[in-house]
Amino acid sequence: MSASAADIVEALRQVTPDLLRWSGAIARRMRTFDIGLTGKSSGNANTDALTLADLTVQELIVAGLRDRAPLLRQCRIEAEEENGDLGAFAADAPLTIAIDPIDGTKCFKDHTGNGYAVMIHLRDGHDLLYSLVYAPEDGPTGSWTQAYGQTIKTGPDDLSVSAFDCLEKMPAVQAQSRPDSRKIYLIGFQKNDVANAQRVTAAGLEGYAPDDMPGSIYPLLASGAFGGSLIHSPNLYDFPVSLQLARMLGGNSVWVDSGEPVHFKETWLDDRANMLRLPGIVATADDPAKLEILVDLARDWNPVRYPPE
Repeated sequence: MSASAADIVEALRQVTPDLLRWSGAIARRMRTFDIGLTGKSSGNANTDALTLADLTVQELIVAGLRDRAPLLRQCRIEAEEENGDLGAFAADAPLTIAIDPIDGTKCFKDHTGNGYAVMIHLRDGHDLLYSLVYAPEDGPTGSWTQAYGQTIKTGPDDLSVSAFDCLEKMPAVQAQSRPDSRKIYLIGFQKNDVANAQRVTAAGLEGYAPDDMPGSIYPLLASGAFGGSLIHSPNLYDFPVSLQLARMLGGNSVWVDSGEPVHFKETWLDDRANMLRLPGIVATADDPAKLEILVDLARDWNPVRYPPE
């Protein structure tokens, strides 16, 4: 008997907090060792960073999803790496569980900041239904960002209680009292991240290239410290969480060339980075006015991720 989307969301809400907290603890410990790997060749350090922690964390999350809630096997699974018992999940299904075992691998590996995170989300062809982000070194105990239904939560982990109970007692974000930030995260423009961030600032917002980010975009967006992002060909493992947050906060994610709201029916495989991506440039913002500025600015930018030299 097929599980409903509500059943899947509830199962994820029950089992993923523990899995991500444990995975974050492993990642934090492994970070103290030299665990860098080769295997990606896009030419961009933010994309090509890969560590043994990515593979280890993914192995744990996939096994946990498989064993702790068997109904989750009715979903497709998309994972940034290729390991784990991915074959235990449906080859074709209306709902997809996506995993990014270490989002922000470059800063994780190079020790240039603590803005990395362990991430999971559930989506259909157009929208996200659930997402959970655990940033193990965001503050003294790590931090959570969770979204489902009409609820967004973000705040510090409390290791004195279970991960589920920590999230249950965490107050929800109130959109009407959340700060109205004009800070915008940019990534994916290869050598032009910094220059394009400056163009965003010149347009009246505040552009931030990857190396200037104070942390993971997801808690920053949820809390109101950031107002959105501008991303070239975002991947399907982490970006969709921003889309969910923006839509729940009254904004959206759209393709800048058409203004069409983002969906997941059209993707492409980036062979250089070995990951699935959305085509073109995507603007995300928590309100329509910021979104309009980003769309007007980037509408005519090159939609090809790897243009000829």
